[in-house]
Amino acid sequence: MSGTEWQLQVDALWARFDAADADEAIAAMRVLADAYPGTDGRAAFELAGMLDSHGFEHEAEREYERALALGLDAEQHAQLAVQYGSTLRNTGRLDDAIAVLEAAPTHPSTGAAPRVFLALALHTAGRHDEAMRVVVEAIEPTLPRYNRSVRNYAAALTDPEPSPDAP
Repeated sequence: MSGTEWQLQVDALWARFDAADADEAIAAMRVLADAYPGTDGRAAFELAGMLDSHGFEHEAEREYERALALGLDAEQHAQLAVQYGSTLRNTGRLDDAIAVLEAAPTHPSTGAAPRVFLALALHTAGRHDEAMRVVVEAIEPTLPRYNRSVRNYAAALTDPEPSPDAP
């Protein structure tokens, strides 16, 4: 099976299963992961995602770590950082989640998602002002105006001295 054929089967599997089909979906992804023709971490990444999306976060953690060890392309690495960081948050590994999400590579396929998930992890860790700042800073570039004010207000959430430019 070629890498392209394998990916088509993975995409079809994702399209076919939802949370109600957890055991069957995970079993099917395990078969596909075992059939992966490459040597990188793509199969582990897909299996981790399937486990994660069906509530098996601890098992997903191990697969995410295996995918990282085997290597991924830039897009997959960016997506893994978001998914893995979210999983770490859900399993209570807040410091690890924050570290993964702070180091998440940027990629068009994830947009501002790493920052949003970082904000969630910071909030769960009780770091509410930092979480709010991260969210506001993630949204600021999308605003049609008021950018300078929003940046200054965001900074003021965690900086002890307000900026003299703040309105």
